[in-house]
Amino acid sequence: MMKKFLLVVCGSFVGVILALTFFVISAIITSIAMMSMGGNMNGKASVVKNTLLRINLEGEILERDNGTNFDFMTMLQGGGMPKTMGLNTVINAIEKAKENDDIKGIVLECNGSSAAPATRAALRAALVDFKASKKFIYAYGYSGFSQGDYYLASVADSIFINPEGSLDIHGMASATPYMKNLLAKVGVEMQVIRVGTFKSAVEPYMLDSISPANRLQQEHYMGSIWKSLGDSIAASRKIPVDQFNQLVNGVLATAPTDTLVTLHLVDKLCYRNEFEDKLRALTDVDKDEKLHYVTPSDIADDLEARVSGDKIAVVYAVGGIDDGGSGLGTEEGINSEKLSKTILELKDNDDIKGMVLRVNSPGGSAFGSEQIWHAIDEFKRAGKPVAVSMGDYAASGGYYISCNADRIFAEPTTITGSIGIFGVIPSLNDLIENKLGVNVSVVKTHANADMGVMGKKLTPQQLDALQNMVNRGYELFTKRCADGRRAVVGEKMTQDSIKSIAEGRVWDGLTAKSIGLVDEFGNIADAVKWVAKKANLKEDKYKTENYPDLNAKFTEMFDEMMAIRYEERLRGEMGILYEYHKQLQAILRRDHILCLMPESAILD
Repeated sequence: MMKKFLLVVCGSFVGVILALTFFVISAIITSIAMMSMGGNMNGKASVVKNTLLRINLEGEILERDNGTNFDFMTMLQGGGMPKTMGLNTVINAIEKAKENDDIKGIVLECNGSSAAPATRAALRAALVDFKASKKFIYAYGYSGFSQGDYYLASVADSIFINPEGSLDIHGMASATPYMKNLLAKVGVEMQVIRVGTFKSAVEPYMLDSISPANRLQQEHYMGSIWKSLGDSIAASRKIPVDQFNQLVNGVLATAPTDTLVTLHLVDKLCYRNEFEDKLRALTDVDKDEKLHYVTPSDIADDLEARVSGDKIAVVYAVGGIDDGGSGLGTEEGINSEKLSKTILELKDNDDIKGMVLRVNSPGGSAFGSEQIWHAIDEFKRAGKPVAVSMGDYAASGGYYISCNADRIFAEPTTITGSIGIFGVIPSLNDLIENKLGVNVSVVKTHANADMGVMGKKLTPQQLDALQNMVNRGYELFTKRCADGRRAVVGEKMTQDSIKSIAEGRVWDGLTAKSIGLVDEFGNIADAVKWVAKKANLKEDKYKTENYPDLNAKFTEMFDEMMAIRYEERLRGEMGILYEYHKQLQAILRRDHILCLMPESAILD
């Protein structure tokens, strides 16, 4: 017995030692990796004569570069860094390349990037501006072009494709799984309280197919977004718009590449080495010499640097608002308490003369949205101007936190509006009592003491009380919108006029501008210039600083690395159902009534 005891103890001791050893080695590897990244001044490629800026369109395009966003487990297994890039870094690098005489052009390597239309539109605008320098842009599709990458590639002076590649342009569609029948089978009923005919975020849990109102709004905003994308591609490729849309109606992904040349969708077929020979000819590089490339991170400014003097704060509000911890890995989220604190600190910072709030959010907690709105209001009361720059989404709670700005900038392809509120409370009575055979006995002192306990079905009185709460929230939301927009566009923007375009309806940026929800089209740089002028700052006499601070503790980075790995595995196993698993988990965690836009899988 004692021998067995000693073996168990020794085994446990050895296990602990091995675990600690693994952790120490992991920490050393991580530290080395972080030092090589964080202090990568010597590791960056330098710009010399006949340099090319190579932009690898692969992986996810994020709002902002995040130095901690890498896959630790992949690194330990000998893999590389995750394929992501920050929109801010890429756009800054394109601006730098335009000004640098030694950089002769841009090469777009189209390998299947992931981004929503507004992000792509901002990147495309930067490429169009680059062409004003009379430098060239060449695009190459090694295995072909996805629709999103082709939208960017269409700016290029010439588009090249591998002879065995493909071009997939198919328009836009959305796919929304409706799960009412599935939930009924397992004994779960979603009790929904909402305001707004178009507030369709809860539809998948209460209907078995799309409602006419939801179909109407999706057809409208997707049609408008596609018109913006399609018209831009057709104009760049000098193809009549009607003819281009006829081509899109075909199954272009299966078309032979020589047909793509005939249709003027691409310019030439070539293998990679032949493409590089063309680049050598353009840059006066001998055939036996290597081309000299730099990446966006090689030449971009340090956008996270802290500087002295007059500054405009660029505050990023990206992801769901207080989404209950459902965000994983690369999925960003907004902590309303932390963001509000950041804004209030900037209010008291004498060097900060104004703020641009970069919003890329589908919304979330109504409570959290109100806290951020209040912080922005306090910032304005300090006499500092605020502009909002909308990204892919600034909808529902994302619009709530935007509506108080002195000026709202967006892309025509931005998704915004969705002014409405809802609550979802799962009832598990049938699951627990009938499916599982569990009888729940309740003892209580008051009629509603057991409200929500163990998924108990709400009574009519409780539902009425929650509906009244949601109604009050909707009144506050529409009042915030009316007050904020009235200060910009005038007295015509009343609460009733807001309600006429609210009802939870989602709008594209182009339509949002026409109905007064957005002031003008533009990007972060346009918003910064507007704030600088409003704050009476002279050009070139101020700097920008990004917030919140990205510096993270080692433990936070380690947690994020683990989350990235878990997210990748779960997303790969669940496919399209992953998004709805994430939504359901978020619903079960949330404590507050929600301002959240409807979600669907938009196929671009």
